[in-house]
Amino acid sequence: MELRKDPITRSWVITGDDVAEPSTRPGPCPYCSDGTKLQVVATLAGIDGSPWSARAVVHPTPIYRIEGEPARRGDGLYDRMGSVGAHELLLENPRHDRNLWDASDAEIAQFLKLMAQRIQDLKRDSRFKYVSIFKNHGASAGQELDHPASQLTATTFVPRRVLYELRAARDYFDSKERCVFCDIVAQEERQGVRILEIRGDYVAFCPYAPRAPYETWIMPRSHEASFERTGASRVGSVSDLAALLRRTLKRIRSIAEAFHLVLHTSPNSHHQSETLGYWKTLEDDYHWHIEILPVVAAKARSYTFKEVYYSPVTSETAVKRLREAKI
Repeated sequence: MELRKDPITRSWVITGDDVAEPSTRPGPCPYCSDGTKLQVVATLAGIDGSPWSARAVVHPTPIYRIEGEPARRGDGLYDRMGSVGAHELLLENPRHDRNLWDASDAEIAQFLKLMAQRIQDLKRDSRFKYVSIFKNHGASAGQELDHPASQLTATTFVPRRVLYELRAARDYFDSKERCVFCDIVAQEERQGVRILEIRGDYVAFCPYAPRAPYETWIMPRSHEASFERTGASRVGSVSDLAALLRRTLKRIRSIAEAFHLVLHTSPNSHHQSETLGYWKTLEDDYHWHIEILPVVAAKARSYTFKEVYYSPVTSETAVKRLREAKI
């Protein structure tokens, strides 16, 4: 496996031949066990008598490997480097039938703390520029495992969509000396038409220009660039986030079985770049958030058309339907 860069879009693509698929052999779920046969990276203590509450393990078929150096090099006009990084499964619960929307707020809070711990730990490695956490649920979303789990990747580059956000946030801050995300939250709360729910310091809303029907964001109402600081903060704050995440996913699942969830947090600022300007005002201009994109039944028209997103449901209508969902 190696990384190759598209010189036009500047996206890194991981490629290789004969990539192994996760084992689908029948038998007991290996992730429900005590972990003796797994490469366990981190475990949080159990609650309510459980052996553990949340656990990070090395992905059984990782696309990034922790050993070595990227060794970036030229190939004519192209760039390539080794697939150095980290690829982990974040097991959300020891119970096989306990998804996030069915778990208790205390269980979800433990999982959020594990997310924060893994990001903090991997950001100590100067090779890694970004740590992504995402969840694909449902066959049409590319779900890999039956056991409730999210995935983590630490990469030697910042993903392109996050770069777009960083650049836009920096430009907005340079112009107005304000965080664009904070201004979005303030306007959405003032108008109220796209707000799904507010719980403590967190808000769930449907973005003004959705990429897919019922797209929903969860964001802190007060400014914070890094999720890991939130995840390590006072218990009450994490509990509010856990409850809002659970309730939002229940609403999402009332209209779609499958969804993509991704956490956008700040890049690794412990080892700052001397040339990339978006790291210089990062603490002031960026704002972590969770994006949830449901995968709804196919429509007559594609969601995308020549890189322009198409959503057959407005955010205002989506919010009304999601508010009415039984949770």
